Amino acid sequence: MEYIIGVDLGTSSAKVIAVRQDGKVMAHSQQEYTITQPEPGHSEQDPDVILQAVKNGIRSVATIMKDPPAAVSFSTAMHSVMAMDGAGKALTPLIIWADNRSQPVADRLRQTPLAASLHQQSGTPVHAMSPLCKIIWWREQALEIFGAAACFIGIKEYIFYYFFGRYITDHSTASATGLFNIHELQWNAASLEAAGITAAQLPELVSSDSIIEGLLETVAQELGIPANTRFVSGASDGCLAQLGSNALDKGHATLTIGTSGAVRMAIDQPLTDPEGRLFTYVLTPGHFVTGGAINNGGVVLQWYLDSFLQSATEKPLHVDAGLQQAMNTPPGAEGLLCLPYLHGERAPVWDGHAKGAFIGVQPQHTTWHFMRALLEGMAMGLLSITEALEETAGKVEKISVSGGFTHSADWVQLMADVFQRPMHLRQESDASAMGAVLLGFQTLKIATSFGAVPEKVFTPRTEHAAVYSKAYAIHGKLYGALKDIFPLF
Repeated sequence: MEYIIGVDLGTSSAKVIAVRQDGKVMAHSQQEYTITQPEPGHSEQDPDVILQAVKNGIRSVATIMKDPPAAVSFSTAMHSVMAMDGAGKALTPLIIWADNRSQPVADRLRQTPLAASLHQQSGTPVHAMSPLCKIIWWREQALEIFGAAACFIGIKEYIFYYFFGRYITDHSTASATGLFNIHELQWNAASLEAAGITAAQLPELVSSDSIIEGLLETVAQELGIPANTRFVSGASDGCLAQLGSNALDKGHATLTIGTSGAVRMAIDQPLTDPEGRLFTYVLTPGHFVTGGAINNGGVVLQWYLDSFLQSATEKPLHVDAGLQQAMNTPPGAEGLLCLPYLHGERAPVWDGHAKGAFIGVQPQHTTWHFMRALLEGMAMGLLSITEALEETAGKVEKISVSGGFTHSADWVQLMADVFQRPMHLRQESDASAMGAVLLGFQTLKIATSFGAVPEKVFTPRTEHAAVYSKAYAIHGKLYGALKDIFPLF
């Protein structure tokens, strides 16, 4: 029975799985890495550390499987960018989605009519997360790097260059750069002009279901697979989470929380939100994914645990223990509300100036109330994206959840309670990695017999509906009340 290796390049780790035609996960590897913040607002990673994690993961899984895979298929985190010189050497670290250094560029663009046009053409709202804004920042603030750059690429393109000696990107990953036209499936002329670059300075474009061959012999030996192994170009992690969650049908949304978070839904044409709240990305020919992402998912929870709780305990506090304590406080955190915008915010406000805020602090509030308010604020942000999604793309009939937060049943239940909608959890591996595997099988036209994946349904507790309805109504007014104050900090 044939199998495919799925690789998911996440923000905090590279996950590699081997999956047979019958859907059984036969091997799994996860290699973690870190984010560095050399200055406030800067978020960078070492691409060679990520490359090594991918090599280790593929070799580990291939060693377990012994027989060679039918293909290796990739999923990748979006919005990363780095500059490369003409000799294929990195001029910069990998600048990731959480980096806000180009916020002044985004501010300036958003004040012009060009912003709405770029959003409509590229599907990506103008924001500091996008490679478009980051490249303009280099042109304005780091001219030496900009002038020496032969090519601007993301993390998957860096890895493919090491594997094949070519700069290759897929339509899905390209559609999250702000530089790609989702209607024409080509680099977007207006974006290139705004960035001051040419299409020749960007990777070769291929569809997400393209087969890449020509693995370098030396790399094949490092990976422990044959040099004639086929690679599937793959897609972005958000889009593949949709496929991996079996959520391509109309009205089926996915909700993911990992380092960041998102709500997405598949559509069959490149619709864009006229109010500019949502993104629209390419998945495969004829399939698009629209929705919104928040900057502040699990990264905010980890910040709170590290900064406020670890020193208060005799031994390191595990996330699960912290969650349990927070869930013991009343729903609504007894009137404490939170905007968890520690890293600025993407959807639906797209404001890199946004800051974190706690509102309604009273004497009865403990550290665990603050943690619950963080979790509830995160949930309310995702609920606001869901409402925007329904206004743009149609009614959400079902929500499937995935990502690291699903390891906590209490956290998933909290989401169901805030949304007052059922949350469906598929009992399987990481949705993005599984999506890469499914795309691989489809591309190679290998028949699969994936059985029905068991689902656990988290039903909303109606007794909490009133408190969350009131809290959400207030939460919806907080950003508007504070948005003019945030830039003053």
